[in-house]
Amino acid sequence: METYIALLRGINVSGNKLIKMEELRKHLQDIKLKDVKTYIQSGNIVFNYPHTNQKVLATLISDKIKKEYAFEVPVIVLNQLELKYISENNPFINERNEDISKLAVTFLSDEADEVRIKILYTLNDSPNEFITAGKVIYLLCPNGFSNSKLTINYIENKLKVTASSRNWNTVVKLLGMCD
Repeated sequence: METYIALLRGINVSGNKLIKMEELRKHLQDIKLKDVKTYIQSGNIVFNYPHTNQKVLATLISDKIKKEYAFEVPVIVLNQLELKYISENNPFINERNEDISKLAVTFLSDEADEVRIKILYTLNDSPNEFITAGKVIYLLCPNGFSNSKLTINYIENKLKVTASSRNWNTVVKLLGMCD
């Protein structure tokens, strides 16, 4: 068994795409996910499953949600080692020791094309900063995330990949739930 983390995008926001986590855990056990745990109501799931392709797992979860709730939810799946690597390599912590309450990570379904990444870097969003690294974007938003132009919709539009963001405390909590 391998430990995975599923990040659901856009559920339980402003009364839209409502999913109760207790109910979702039961549905996910129906598709043979083991030891399913959720964190807060925004679609953070930790579970065990035999080693497999993460895109297959994302589709399995997304299809189950569509079947049970009659709406689509983008899902990004990563494994415990990936999340550990992401948490240990945050340049805003390692190189600058920034305030963790001002940090977030945007997870991407796939690595973005280099040309698209260059376009993303043309965004002037000062004082907010971001650093891309493979399938993640590390964010620093000193005045709060709601003041950033680097929204999920903007990222998805520019990079042409599915994205979902989590604040740094959630990243740390999810990693802790993997043990």
